[in-house]
Amino acid sequence: MEPSDREHSSQELDLEKITRKISFLDKWREIFSYHRLGTNNTTSQSHEGNHVSAGETEDGTGIPQPKGHGRWPSSSLCSIPKPSLISSKSGGFPISLAVATKLRQSLFGNTVRVFSSDWTKAYFRFHDPFSDLAFSLEVGKGGTRSIQMAVQGSIIKYLLFTRQEKDCNLLSLCAISKREQERALAAALAGVLWAAGAARKASVCLVTEDTYVAPTPDCSGDGFTERLQLFELLEKEATEKFIYDHVQCFKGEGSHGVILFLYSLIFSRTFERLQEDLDVSTTHLLRPNAGGFLCRQAVLNMILTGRASPHVFNGYQKGKSQEMLCGVLTRSDVGYLQWHKDTSEDDRLSQVSVVLKTPQLPIWLCNTNGNYSVLFSTNRQLLSDWKVEGLFDLYFYSGQPAQNKPAHLTIDTHSHHWERVRHEDERRPGRRFSPVEMAIRTKWTEATVNWNGTVPLF
Repeated sequence: MEPSDREHSSQELDLEKITRKISFLDKWREIFSYHRLGTNNTTSQSHEGNHVSAGETEDGTGIPQPKGHGRWPSSSLCSIPKPSLISSKSGGFPISLAVATKLRQSLFGNTVRVFSSDWTKAYFRFHDPFSDLAFSLEVGKGGTRSIQMAVQGSIIKYLLFTRQEKDCNLLSLCAISKREQERALAAALAGVLWAAGAARKASVCLVTEDTYVAPTPDCSGDGFTERLQLFELLEKEATEKFIYDHVQCFKGEGSHGVILFLYSLIFSRTFERLQEDLDVSTTHLLRPNAGGFLCRQAVLNMILTGRASPHVFNGYQKGKSQEMLCGVLTRSDVGYLQWHKDTSEDDRLSQVSVVLKTPQLPIWLCNTNGNYSVLFSTNRQLLSDWKVEGLFDLYFYSGQPAQNKPAHLTIDTHSHHWERVRHEDERRPGRRFSPVEMAIRTKWTEATVNWNGTVPLF
């Protein structure tokens, strides 16, 4: 064979090899396209082929509907990490200056303040899958802890009592995968937003690539609020699926996930309902503290009950100046316990309502001296069968970095006082009760709390 012929043959082989590789890539591109997997987080493609471009609607109401109203993705499919930004062509409502101003006013009471660094860095991050704390969120320091722990209660609610064909035990909480963590987070956030929207609609806001509002001297910019798009969803299942499809926007580092959830909570509740919920004691949702911001009780009550009640007592009461103050009106799935060492037992306005202490499910957000944690039982009958409340187990998650597994507490409500004193004095000489134990006793008076070998936390 002449050199020219060999060169020509080699080129043909190279071309054939390249063609085979292109064909191979096309095959995998089809597979990824079929399963709706990709490397970006745009919503130009939707499940089951229900494509809706910006400005179009699926129900004829004129409200832009989020993409992806189809079924949940199969748990057998792999997942590819997606960025926290979405495309500006995703079909939501771009934020306006008027809305951004109202949002800032509702949060801070003015339009000049912006979130502190502990807030902008906070997002919803789980511990490692298939670990003793697989069900739990890693929580940071600062004012976002209360929101993260309140959401933690809803995550436990989903994992223990909402998932179908799952055992209600501690082992089931630890044996969850990354995908199950994401589904639990989506279900928890969606459930809270749907309740805040009065079970009619939910709003979700996400950060896009484009800026829609320019900062002004009267309304400071923060680099992400001015890039928001709002999405309205008219069904709870659609809300859950939309959040799941964009879960990286809430759980990705640098996503501002906790702030986005708080924004979505306010938009779901609406500015009008929010003002109806609040009273003269609470005009905005955050208060300054040590260079940052803490959530007022109205935020926590909105997460727990769907309504931004400013107080924890039951119904309506008159304040010291005879003004009418608003407490909790409805029983919620996740409850609330509170104990502060400086609170007087005679302070009726700080006494937690029975409806908060007795939720539909045995899960409580626990506030002890401003530290937030979660108490829960795996026995759904705990609050519906009085016989169960004689001797029962609770699990405690503090969110502290030192805790590597949930603490196991045994609660005895029928012990005699001499048994209780002897037991507690032997276990903790010189100090009888921890703040967590005091919080538990606001629900079960005079109960004995056995930490089963664990050093009492908080």
